[in-house]
Amino acid sequence: MKADLHIHSYYSSDGTYSPARLMELCHDAGIRVAALTDHNSARGVEEAQKRAEELGLCLIPGVELDCVCQGTALHLLGYGIDPDAEEIRRMEREVLKMEQDASAERIRLVKELGIYFDEADVWEHSWNRVVTAEMIAEAALKDDRNRENPMMRPFYPGESRGNNPYVNFYWDICSPGKPAFVPVEYQTFEQAQKLISDVGGISVIAHPGQTLGKNVALMSYMAERGVRGMEVYSSYHSPEQVFYYEETAASLGLFCTPGSDFHGKTKPSVSLGVMPGMGFDQDVPFLLEMLELG
Repeated sequence: MKADLHIHSYYSSDGTYSPARLMELCHDAGIRVAALTDHNSARGVEEAQKRAEELGLCLIPGVELDCVCQGTALHLLGYGIDPDAEEIRRMEREVLKMEQDASAERIRLVKELGIYFDEADVWEHSWNRVVTAEMIAEAALKDDRNRENPMMRPFYPGESRGNNPYVNFYWDICSPGKPAFVPVEYQTFEQAQKLISDVGGISVIAHPGQTLGKNVALMSYMAERGVRGMEVYSSYHSPEQVFYYEETAASLGLFCTPGSDFHGKTKPSVSLGVMPGMGFDQDVPFLLEMLELG
């Protein structure tokens, strides 16, 4: 059973494809179980579900929530949620407003670093007036004035950060602690966990190697408060990390899930259904059974 339980449509501000087109791409990639997990939004689930049924795919309705746990920013995946629940819709509206407010400040900070890009073009191609770091990176890499900027050099093809230039621009320039970081007051982990539970879902820690590292105490805290799984098989994890998180998940009583975090052009090195490790087959049916989708 080939599965990918972490994919994004254009309802994520940094996604490329429509929900229906994503299901077609999953089908072409041989994926039989997929989860649409847009950032702080479930608006694409209905469209994805319709196309998945036509193609004979099993779609798990999902969401990826930004949240903060004891000062650490992380992502919490919710599976089996009711995408039309008022709690979800209210969260979507609140997060969208915060991200719209942060966009102008993000643009200002990047420009202050001496990075050139066509601001009007970035706004024109934004989704719902949300400008992400990845959008800025794409525009900046098209502007030849940045060729000699040492801050931009690593993101060009063949350079150290050129494999995934747009998202690496985010991590190096716009993420927490970096020079163009714009804080957004996302909900706490406790609030995110309650939201997923209230709308009928099961929560899973997304790509822990990107956010939690080896902070087992924090993982244990989250497990004790209702988290059920961990995204062990991630496109971001090395084989060594896969082994580490398999062992950690087992020690905490968490099941393991696979997720590529596919977005399209903003993460060109990430492919649907491609993650290190092949041990997830046994846990996907278990998840489907818990969600009564098996």
